Amino acid sequence: MPDRDDGNKDRKEGVAAPDNVEPLRPARPCPICGKSSIRKYHPFCSKHCADIDLHRWLSGSYAIPVVEEDGSVPDGGENGDG
Repeated sequence: MPDRDDGNKDRKEGVAAPDNVEPLRPARPCPICGKSSIRKYHPFCSKHCADIDLHRWLSGSYAIPVVEEDGSVPDGGENGDG
């Protein structure tokens, strides 16, 4: 089977992009510590901050508050007096 020529023969894994390449995403600070984010751990600045965020997700720190309804009819609702 012939090798597939995808035009990336000169590109090596782990090699940083040249400085003249515009990033696809706008630069934003790390949401954990506020330092500049880096491409490898975007939107974080390091593996440490990415791991802190992962721990917060897994421990339930990031949760959407929910108001549970108890199923009863509020005052002024249908009460069968119709």
